[in-house]
Formats: sequence, C-alpha cells, structure tokens
Amino acid sequence: MSKRPFIAARWELFVDRRVERLFRLLGWQERVIPYTAYGDDTFVRVLGRVVLSPTFDDTQLGKAAEEFLRRRGWRNFLTTPCVHARYEIHLGDTVVTGTSDRGGYIDHRVRDHDLAPGWRDGTVETTSSEPVGFEAQIVDADQRFGVVSDIDDTILTTMVPRLFISAWNSFFRREEARQAVPGMAVFLDDVLARRPGAPVFYLSTGAWNTHGFLTRFMRRHRYPRGAMLLTDWGPTNTGWFRSGPEHKRGALLQLSIDYPHISWLLVGDDGQHDPDIYGDFAASHPDHVTAIAIRQLTPAEQFLAHGTMEPLEVSSEHPRDIPVFRAPDGRGLRRVLDRYLSRN
Repeated sequence: MSKRPFIAARWELFVDRRVERLFRLLGWQERVIPYTAYGDDTFVRVLGRVVLSPTFDDTQLGKAAEEFLRRRGWRNFLTTPCVHARYEIHLGDTVVTGTSDRGGYIDHRVRDHDLAPGWRDGTVETTSSEPVGFEAQIVDADQRFGVVSDIDDTILTTMVPRLFISAWNSFFRREEARQAVPGMAVFLDDVLARRPGAPVFYLSTGAWNTHGFLTRFMRRHRYPRGAMLLTDWGPTNTGWFRSGPEHKRGALLQLSIDYPHISWLLVGDDGQHDPDIYGDFAASHPDHVTAIAIRQLTPAEQFLAHGTMEPLEVSSEHPRDIPVFRAPDGRGLRRVLDRYLSRN
C-alpha cells in the first residue's frame, strides 16, 4: 500500500505553495494566529496557525477594516497558510522552535517548562513576523475534575449540519446576530465554581478559522474561558474530508492521555452524535467520565439538524453507574445536576 498522502491532500499542498509564493511576491507578510494553549506540570500544548496578510493590515485603517470584515462570517474562512514555516515559542524561561504543517498549523508540545498552575502567558513568532501573545491554562496535577463541552447547538445555536442554514450562519450572519443557548454560561460557571481550578475544553467539529469569532462570542456571553479543540475542514492524508465524529473521539482520547487522573463532565446536545460519542467514551473509559449532560433540542431544531422531529437513536451503551442528565437549556441542566454535583 502506498504511503503517499491522499491525492486531495497533495493537490491542496500544491495549490497552497503556489498561492503563498504569489502573495509573498505581492509583499504580504507572515503573521501568527495563536489559539489557547493548555497543559500541566509536564507539558504545554501550544496551538496556532501561520498565515500571510497584506502589509495594509498593519496600519490603523487596515486594522479597523480587518475588525469590520472578520465579523462577517465568510471572512473567517479566507486565509493564506504558510506551508512549513519556522516558528519560535517563548513560554516562561523556555524557548523552543518548530515548523508548521502543510496547512500552516502549529501543534507543539513544550516539555520541561517552569510554569505554575493557572493561566499563564507566552509568545510565538516566525522568523519574519512580530511576536504575538497567547494564553495557556496549566492544570494542577492534583485536579481530578474537568468539563468538556460541545459548541454547536450546545452553547451556540447554529442549526448544523443542514447545508444552507449552516452556510448562512457560518458565512453571512454578523457575529452579533449569533445567539447563545439560554442559561448555558451560568450552568458552566456554576459547575466550575464547585471545582476551583478545573479546566473546561470546548470541543467542536467547526473549523479553526472560527476560533477568533468563538473567542469573542464566548467573551461577550460570559462563558468560562478554556481551550478549544477544533479541526481543519480540508482533505486529510487518507480522504477528501475529515470525519467530525472521529475528530471528537480522538480529542476525548487525547484528553484522557494528557490528564489520566481527571474525570470529565461531558456536555453536548441530542441533535447529532454527542450521545453516541460520549456513551462510547464512557464505556471504554469509565474512570474518565463523571457524568453526561445533554441539551435537548426543540422539535424545530431537531428537524433543521437532521430532517426529523425526533432525536437520533442512540446506539451506544454506557455504564449504568455513569448518570446521564437531560434538559432543554442551561437552566434545566443546572437544576437537574445540582443535587448530583453537591453529593459528588
């Protein structure tokens, strides 16, 4: 069997290299887009992307135009990645270097750092870009609880994945028009207030291009800050598109490896595959799941999500001693989980 990447991945690399070469000739400069990092006392996973941007972006007028345009959804998806760009990460007294992947993405694990638990700052830069700061959540080694929350239709109403509505929400609607699910921010805040220092991760099949929008959305609606685990919508080394469910399964498995002593509250919705994905993870890793909280979509949301008025049938079976709580919004989930979390 050939070990060469899938033809679509090779074609994407071919196109990206030539587009990058063109824009460099036009004077565009390298810029790093940092994402939220996370880790513990043994590692920090630094995430980001190296892209090209016109020098116009560095002026006050350019920054104002960029701020205005990126609030239109389509602007989040127009980027020019830097293929295999060299970068340098500064984290405390630790300095490491690396190379971005064929999509310009940075995914670097920094070892032997000197950071104490809590939120810490770092910087990342390329050989020709300015340093940009990023935040890193360092989880205490004694922490035993954490939260993993879905994004689409769990904390943010998107009506994914019906193509037309998803495209309209993602590409054309203004950021300010996007709606939060009632009570979810308060629910997550209440859960984390009971477990000081516990991390929260936001897990989604959405593209990394939306990271800036999601960060601003969560800040505006007062969601607890935490690292996001998103994906790239482009081709993989084995196929045309990435599998959303497999991305979530892989991210949960990675968290169980990164934090072997943490048991997670898994938060999602019943509009797509969350109950199956969480159920399978609970069955295979029962020591890593405290409980499952599922937001129940309305019949209209169910229809827009998958074409029927009822939730999808759940095929997985999770351990009976791991409770599953269901409610239509954050206020309901907070109410049904209150007694359980108080006891545990």
